[in-house]
Amino acid sequence: MTNGGFTVLKQEGRVRLGELRTSHGRTATPAFMPVGSQATVKGISPEELVDLGAETILCNAYHLYLRPGHRTIEAMGGLHRFMGWSGSILTDSGGYQIFSLAPLCKVSEDGVTFQSHLDGSLHHVTPETAIEIQEALGSDIAMILDECLRYPATREAAEASLRRTNAWARRCRETHHRSDQALFGIVQGGHYPDLRARAAAEVAGIGFDGYALGGLSVGEDKATMNHAIEMAVAELPETAPRYLMGVGTPEDLLEGVSRGIDLFDCVMPTRHGRTGWLFTSFGRLLIKNAQYAKDESPIDPACACPVCRKYSRAYLRHLFLAKEMLGVRLNTLHNLHHILQFMRDLREAIQQERFPAFRTAFYAAREACQA
Repeated sequence: MTNGGFTVLKQEGRVRLGELRTSHGRTATPAFMPVGSQATVKGISPEELVDLGAETILCNAYHLYLRPGHRTIEAMGGLHRFMGWSGSILTDSGGYQIFSLAPLCKVSEDGVTFQSHLDGSLHHVTPETAIEIQEALGSDIAMILDECLRYPATREAAEASLRRTNAWARRCRETHHRSDQALFGIVQGGHYPDLRARAAAEVAGIGFDGYALGGLSVGEDKATMNHAIEMAVAELPETAPRYLMGVGTPEDLLEGVSRGIDLFDCVMPTRHGRTGWLFTSFGRLLIKNAQYAKDESPIDPACACPVCRKYSRAYLRHLFLAKEMLGVRLNTLHNLHHILQFMRDLREAIQQERFPAFRTAFYAAREACQA
């Protein structure tokens, strides 16, 4: 892999323990990347991210292109310096915005035209533009431009998207020249297993530093998503990192790792922090619920995060209902700690060759709490 490399350190079946290296450090895999779309993980400082154990974060090239502009960031020394983050950065190309901002975009074979959600202005982003933006930002890992479909999509639409994404992938590969930046291809194909396998084989044939699975966790059931992962992974190189985009529940992380995935990202820990949905070792906890009004216990007695060491459920519920900013920050800190600690525990289980037991114990704990 360009920009340092990727090494599989241990493997048992499809489960892998590895290390991703860039000029900004090493990331132990399987890894979760907190999302900082607009050059910030919402409410959390770079120093706090380091303390939480984050090694790589994700920023969004499309949003940064709109505001403050990729050339502005380039002139200020690049994205790392601009946001004060010394670890590795992966930038998404804007392909997900084809899904999330669908009413504001029009896709053609050449690229995608977005109507800005900020001021209504029109912006035509091609594969070449997506690479230009990411090279200017100076991220450690850049993504090709892809077309992320809504679910369900017809087979005809999924095949057309597959062809378009793979054509864009070739153009991105030809355009990309920054030697200190890795470039990842993206596998599309909708919810059709054979199309996923075909897309993966074709993207692998182009040759990238890593490979991502896009267009999943967009409404399909878990069995469909997991089967699509299996079909794609079977066609991807063993020596390259595999990245499942937009997936973030502990259950989905666990199932992704069991199918050979190395990298994950999701807005879920931060978004749920803002809505009072907290991750715990026994499932989710909704802090607004009346049962916590006088509860002096921490969010999760098994958690060692700074929030659980100091604050009660009653206090966090008060902050949430009072719409105090501190409540959102504390919720987010806890959620990020939970997910990052979960990944540390998972890596330790792989290292100690007890991943199957770890997986069994995880589901047993969930079932016991629901009984």
